[in-house]
Amino acid sequence: MTARIPPGRFKQLGPINWVTWKALSAAAGTSDAHLFSTLGRTGRLFRGWLHYAGMLMPFGRLGRFDSEAVILRVAHLRKCGYEFDHHTRLGRRAGITDEIRDRILVGPEALGWQPRHRALLTAVDELVTTKQISDETWSSLAQFYDDRRLVEFCLLVTQYDALATTIDVLRIERDF
Repeated sequence: MTARIPPGRFKQLGPINWVTWKALSAAAGTSDAHLFSTLGRTGRLFRGWLHYAGMLMPFGRLGRFDSEAVILRVAHLRKCGYEFDHHTRLGRRAGITDEIRDRILVGPEALGWQPRHRALLTAVDELVTTKQISDETWSSLAQFYDDRRLVEFCLLVTQYDALATTIDVLRIERDF
């Protein structure tokens, strides 16, 4: 499918978003991170979104491994190849090997999870599929995370769920 809104360049992005896009593309290991060159067309909104998203990941309190596991699970459940590709690369830096990534795809029922990660993935599944978390799952998750991290978890999951929706609707092409 063709992108509904083509990636912007200097004229569409403006100087600040153009420099930001170039830096984020380099950090992502690509010449054009299509997500950023598309969302960069929104001007100030792009920078506000970047700040918000950055406070969740990579500067969140959940820890990089847990955050990347959450994002990969959301990407898998939402069938968002763009998110999945990008966070497979970032996940490697956080210790998510191919074997662990494959277990994330299977989900919380996969063999080998510690109780914390099983609770984390169960909560992701419930939140993405039902937009709610059962009391049982919440209690399990709360054994491992304090109140601040529990709130952040909800924001992280819903941020990447919303981002998957945006990527899908705009038909943003995967980076290669």
